[in-house]
Amino acid sequence: MQFYSFNAGYVESLCAGDRQAQEHFVGYFTELLQLKLRSRLQSPQAIEDVRQETFARVFSVLRKDGGLRQPERLGAFVNQICNHVLFEHYRSAGVSGSLDTEGRPEPAAKGADALDIVTARQIEDKVREILLDLAPRDRLLLKAVFLDERDRDEVCREFGVDRDYLRVLLHRAKQEFKTEYVKRAGNRIRLGESV
Repeated sequence: MQFYSFNAGYVESLCAGDRQAQEHFVGYFTELLQLKLRSRLQSPQAIEDVRQETFARVFSVLRKDGGLRQPERLGAFVNQICNHVLFEHYRSAGVSGSLDTEGRPEPAAKGADALDIVTARQIEDKVREILLDLAPRDRLLLKAVFLDERDRDEVCREFGVDRDYLRVLLHRAKQEFKTEYVKRAGNRIRLGESV
């Protein structure tokens, strides 16, 4: 499959109801979403339901004033919407639970699709960039727990804290990370709008 680079003209054509743009969008993302959903859902009907709901939500956002501020990120946006719809499907089917719950292993991935791989690389680059700018303790803590996936008891010993205080430190470090992430995303949006 060949990846497509999106731009403002493409999104405008899509929103204006251009038949060729809509056919391309549906064909392109149907293929990507089916790759993603086949590894996560067993029922062909569930796959189709999630795909259609994803498209409906994407078009709903695109047609709003100021719907997608970064047209070149359309692929990542569709993937994000699909993840939300998929999570809602799991929840309605009775599959629940946080992936960050202590003592629970993360479910094994059944295979990544092309869209997931591209999106993951972009996110990984941003995460590393932001981590470098955090305070050393926050950076080391987030790296140990989330990137290196080290045992939390081992991390407690290394940082000289108990499990309760480790939760507090992690919460603070995640808040610092989130603040920095949102600040950078906001800067990019403002820069993109002024050009």
